[in-house]
Amino acid sequence: MRLSSEQLAAQLARELKPLYTVFGDEPLLALEAGDRIRAKARAEGYIEREVLTVDTSFKWPQLMMAAQSQSLFASRKLLDLRIPNGKPGTDGSEALQTFCVSLPADTVTLITLPGIDWRAQKAGWFEALDGAGVTVEAKAVSRKALPQWLAARLKAQGQDADAEALAFITDRVEGNLMAAFQEVQKLALLFPPGPISFEQIREAVLDVARFDVFHLGLAMLEGDALRLTRMLDGLKGEGAAPPMALWAVCEEIRAIGRTLVAAESGRPLGTVWRDAKVWGVPHQTAMQQNLARFSKAQVAQGLRHAAAIDRMVKGLAKGDVWDELLQLAMRFSRKRAAVRA
Repeated sequence: MRLSSEQLAAQLARELKPLYTVFGDEPLLALEAGDRIRAKARAEGYIEREVLTVDTSFKWPQLMMAAQSQSLFASRKLLDLRIPNGKPGTDGSEALQTFCVSLPADTVTLITLPGIDWRAQKAGWFEALDGAGVTVEAKAVSRKALPQWLAARLKAQGQDADAEALAFITDRVEGNLMAAFQEVQKLALLFPPGPISFEQIREAVLDVARFDVFHLGLAMLEGDALRLTRMLDGLKGEGAAPPMALWAVCEEIRAIGRTLVAAESGRPLGTVWRDAKVWGVPHQTAMQQNLARFSKAQVAQGLRHAAAIDRMVKGLAKGDVWDELLQLAMRFSRKRAAVRA
């Protein structure tokens, strides 16, 4: 059974399963999921807890030994297995598949993994875990979904805010869900239950956003000039490497160009995305919604501009690389800067 972290609470309210696997790219949501499972197990009498961490000294027979051993003082047990690198190896793969064939009695097993790619999710050991128990994926919360996530967290503590206030918080915590969680908790300490005004939130919420160069492309597609400015300023302040930022911007420009060419042929969207190398539903949706804003001439001019920035990065030409990166990104925003040949 595959669930999102948001669906876990409802599942635990119905019943406690003997096996849970928690994995994903968002540490906060993975931590919360694990805490919910442990709390439910304690409430149902699984008092004894044994923690196993798979490191260089770990031997996989320890898993079966832990599953078979019971304390003299507790009849129910929580077995907490952690695989920090998400790679159990050959021995671990065999051990996990054997474990799933016959789950131990009077034991709830919680297995915690980091985010793993689709190839690892197709491996025999992961499919065995998925088939034998409940698999909880702690997905990163996208910027688009963040206002809704914030609203739900505020509602859970008896507070609410309007769309403008939620957008304000989103701008200041984007890419840093732990900070978002802390800011929401702070609002519960500062203000009573009920509506919180924009002015109150503006005074209380810090600017703790973190940005990833791999999100630059989606921001360019969506065309929000203010967000692009904040992202590039944030990346510069965090010490991001200019060549990596330039690569991310160029990859998106090339993807736009390939999509424009592929779309002219009238081929099905699936074929267009494959030919243009546009992967992932959010990326494809943004491309489809914004493609009409772009032209092949714009793409060609953008790539020439990128080549000039590359010369600056290599010290072959003078100029402010980060300022030029912003100007390049602005060519593809809804309110573009003047286009330079």
